[in-house]
Amino acid sequence: MISSLRGTVLHADPDSVVVEVGGVGLSVAVPPAIARAARAGDDLRLHTHLVVREDALSLFGFETRDELGVFTQLLGVPGVGPKSALGVLSSLTVTAIAEAVAADDDAPFRRVSGIGPKTAKLIVVHLTGKLVASAAAPRPGRDAAPDVLAQVAQALVSLGWNERTAAEVLETVAAEASEADRATVSGLLRLALAALGPARPAGAARG
Repeated sequence: MISSLRGTVLHADPDSVVVEVGGVGLSVAVPPAIARAARAGDDLRLHTHLVVREDALSLFGFETRDELGVFTQLLGVPGVGPKSALGVLSSLTVTAIAEAVAADDDAPFRRVSGIGPKTAKLIVVHLTGKLVASAAAPRPGRDAAPDVLAQVAQALVSLGWNERTAAEVLETVAAEASEADRATVSGLLRLALAALGPARPAGAARG
């Protein structure tokens, strides 16, 4: 079992990276946030899970062991394969997943592409008691007002970005924003959109 790897990024696609380890280029399926941040020549370390099938060996990689742990838990849910599990972790943070499970709320999972109502409910049932929603977990922009963050996050989701992407960009811009920008929806939203740039929202329709 390949449980982790570290090497040089050779290439990045929207949902995968090729990492050279010991002269061998390994293709690893990753959440879009990792692929977007990866640049050729970067040193990258991933926590990985190897899926073995008769016709293929597939590697899935994550930044943290918590993400890897949730991924393996999701693989135990009936109807959830590796690509669907990766889709959940591409759309939701580990904290958001834990909070949804703790609240018996399957709505966040139903919004993930490829996850139907029945499977979403099974995810909640299967993960109940196996995840902890920590109040001490890092939150996007802890210095910004919670209601401002919530409104900006909702605005980004309504524009087509998924919850995970919205949370990640808010964490970055809120930490660097001025006190005035952190205090207003318009200021924080402007910074978030600037940080996202022309990137296509994950949920946008393809032409």
